[in-house]
Amino acid sequence: NFPRPRSHRIEPNRLEAPTRIAPRQRASSRERKDRTEGGAEARVCARAREMGSDGRSWNGVAGGARGDGEEKTRTVAAPAPALAEVPTSTASVDISLPLPEMTPRIIDLCKELVKEWSSLDSSCFSISTVSGGITNMLLKVSVKEGSDSESSVTVRLYGPNTDLVIDRERELQAIPYLSAAGFGARLLGVFENGVVSSFIHARTLSPSDMKEPRIAAEIAKQLQKFHQVDIPGSKEPQLWNDVFKFLKKASVLKFEDNEKQKRYEMISFREIQDEVKELKDLSDLLHAPVVFAHNDLLSGNLMLNDLEEKLYFIDFEYGSYSYRGFDIANHFNEYAGFECDYNLYPDKDVQYHFFRNYLSDRPSEVCEFNTLSSLDKTN
Repeated sequence: NFPRPRSHRIEPNRLEAPTRIAPRQRASSRERKDRTEGGAEARVCARAREMGSDGRSWNGVAGGARGDGEEKTRTVAAPAPALAEVPTSTASVDISLPLPEMTPRIIDLCKELVKEWSSLDSSCFSISTVSGGITNMLLKVSVKEGSDSESSVTVRLYGPNTDLVIDRERELQAIPYLSAAGFGARLLGVFENGVVSSFIHARTLSPSDMKEPRIAAEIAKQLQKFHQVDIPGSKEPQLWNDVFKFLKKASVLKFEDNEKQKRYEMISFREIQDEVKELKDLSDLLHAPVVFAHNDLLSGNLMLNDLEEKLYFIDFEYGSYSYRGFDIANHFNEYAGFECDYNLYPDKDVQYHFFRNYLSDRPSEVCEFNTLSSLDKTN
């Protein structure tokens, strides 16, 4: 079972929606024969392939463009959900204000966007801050429903200047589809500089939680499902577009502190740009599979309901179509925490544990991966 460091009553949130995936091509008899010519272990792998050919398509970690003429499989996610119209408001909240001063504005917003609360008196509301936010400010807004029960929502206020690095339109387009697939909170309303969402009754993970084997296994399994969600629009990977956009903005950044500005000007952005271009050229040779990626799977964006042993992915503001390997590697980087202690970066055993669980619904790919990892260890 998951570790339970905090004992408290947590209410259930909601059920996950299943994701449909497309049929997979069964290997021909000749292909199966070729795969069994490598000995007993290969025959076990071949048998696992046959057992795993259950009419589903899956884009395995070893997948991607192949040079042997084998047709690539592509996941077809659930059809677009029937999206309810989300209430919107042109109002905004000054995030620089102390909480007591912004409280009346938050209450008015919730009454405007949450229909069930529209006629409630302001005295019925209570507001508190929620830990875990880095880019944004998170608030829990609760309303009493009887003597011993309450309902709550989360209000997320965008941090200052976050629109310079985050595509809010892309984020808001993705949220309903991710929610329909069972990820994150339900979007309840949108205002000028934030959103209102359903409240998830769970705790935020710490970096040390992520390496706990049971939690790491669940993160891997959920990430594999996340990577199957289909979001309408362009499927072109956005990683390098975003990197070059961030680099361009960083190169013209100015500081009011003269000493800080002098130190900053010592950075050669031309050299950095050349290195980034070289990395892009090298990565293009991999023909890496493209999926809808979270791109920010740090501990603060993972929540665990200890009582139900249910894991939640949250905060999709950096989500985009990108390379699957990048999303996984970026998650591994987050083991280092905010202090960036890269001694905590997962070793090969921890990484292999993650990969096996990512591949767990595909016996053939797990078998192939075990063979590769065994060869890696012996060499």
